[in-house]
Amino acid sequence: MAITTATPAAPSPSAGTAAPRLWTSLDSPLGELLLVGVESATAPGGTALVSLSLPGQKGAATVQEGWRHEPAAFTEIAAQLAAYFDGRLMRFAVEYADEGTDFQRRVWRAVDAVPHGTTTTYGEIARRIGASGAAVRAVGTAIGRNPLLVVRPCHRIVGADGGLRGYAAGLERKEHLLVLEGAPVS
Repeated sequence: MAITTATPAAPSPSAGTAAPRLWTSLDSPLGELLLVGVESATAPGGTALVSLSLPGQKGAATVQEGWRHEPAAFTEIAAQLAAYFDGRLMRFAVEYADEGTDFQRRVWRAVDAVPHGTTTTYGEIARRIGASGAAVRAVGTAIGRNPLLVVRPCHRIVGADGGLRGYAAGLERKEHLLVLEGAPVS
């Protein structure tokens, strides 16, 4: 498990070990969020985020047996989410655990680099990671498997014509996030 912040960081010394999952839920303008994390000595607030899911999201996390309900473990993350939804935060400082494939992690790092209030295309993400134009569909699939909606800004990725394309939690939520950020929406 590589631990990463909103700006790429070095792998955690505990990489590769399965830490027990913590979880909580939070109200948001998008509905009730499910946050899943692991304890981390280096994370602000002591919790590295594993997943942030929205209601009705395709591929959303579900609470599993053995997970601990620990709302206090997510105090820092919850504060940042509240500031983001209030329009006071433009970049998350959240440590998170990337558990995807090498290709997915490359795509997700490129998504992380898309600035607040802007959009880019799936094709541009493919170009940024050095993938061929034929890899745009694979890039879209990797973006669709992003376990960290809102925090990892896959909502900022649009079609080549600027139109909204897939979002695991629904296009209306993608549009809501882009409008919140003041990004162009077509």
